[in-house]
Amino acid sequence: MKTTVSIIGLGLIGGSLGLALKRNPDVHLVGFDRSYATADEAFRRGIIDTIAPSAKSACEQADFVIFATPVNTTVAIFEEALEWTFKEHAIVTDTGSTKKPIMDAAVALQEKGITFIGGHPMAGSHKSGVSAAMEHLFENAYYILTPSKTTTEHQITLLETLLETTKAKLIVLQAEEHDRMTAIISHFPHLVASSLVGRLAAQEEQQPFVKRLAAGGFRDLTRIASADPVMWRDITIQNRDELLTQVDGWLDQMNTIRSMLVENNPDQIFDFFSQAKTYRDKLPSTYEGAVQGALYMTFDLHIDIPDHPGIISEITKILADADISLTNIRIVETRTDVYGILVISFQSAAERKRARQVLAQATDYSMHVL
Repeated sequence: MKTTVSIIGLGLIGGSLGLALKRNPDVHLVGFDRSYATADEAFRRGIIDTIAPSAKSACEQADFVIFATPVNTTVAIFEEALEWTFKEHAIVTDTGSTKKPIMDAAVALQEKGITFIGGHPMAGSHKSGVSAAMEHLFENAYYILTPSKTTTEHQITLLETLLETTKAKLIVLQAEEHDRMTAIISHFPHLVASSLVGRLAAQEEQQPFVKRLAAGGFRDLTRIASADPVMWRDITIQNRDELLTQVDGWLDQMNTIRSMLVENNPDQIFDFFSQAKTYRDKLPSTYEGAVQGALYMTFDLHIDIPDHPGIISEITKILADADISLTNIRIVETRTDVYGILVISFQSAAERKRARQVLAQATDYSMHVL
């Protein structure tokens, strides 16, 4: 007998989950999206087996329900779902990047006897929508589960077993712990990146050329500021308390740095940079096979090449002949803090590693793969 899994929301995350779960032939996937065109594309691509006419219908027939919708949408649907009928042993989960608002909203469902386990697959893409869905999106990424106090070990195991086909690293945390950690290494860095871009924009009028100089390391440092502002508005509001804690700590640290600059002590300044370098160098590297963290990463390969006609097409042909897809390619002009004149981005660490091997084997005097 097949297990019925319903996915509410068929964008990048919901669609990719569908593809990953279909690796299990005993799973029947039902999908619903408020855009029928999206649901129809998911059906035509084989991401789902059945299109549900409504979220209510999708939930009522499922053994597992996955809400792959924005946090605010999920919370709103939970309020509607109080009037719906779920299967007796159904397990409901979600994919939201902040857990406490959803866990709070799920309390009323749990009081009705519905099992809810929060979820957050820490993976993403530079693309969005069901057309960007990929079966391997979650492979080797952390997938956090946040059970409630009433959740049993058996229920957690059932959900973990279902999600095994994603090939993600499943970790169980408390919702508060999840939100605190994602604030530190994901949500707060987005605030910092956006504020750095704001500093650049504020000074461009007096220094117009500064924008062109920012095309190097500054652009890479602030890449995450290009994320969807609607999504990050919601995340900032939802994780406000944890972010305030991080901002307060940041302000204290910046005051310490200001004092360091005022004192202008060479040893103190050296220690500041040295300690940061030492800690940074110990962080896991995706080159070393580390699991993807909370921030969506681009997997970049830097290549030193001479400036002569045909060199870029030569490199892309080598990759194409090896059936390796790239997501972006650009030439860096400001390279004081960037390695390599040509930067090629890939969808995964595995693709980058293979590209590096292929290009290194093909390398002659004309290029050097870093």
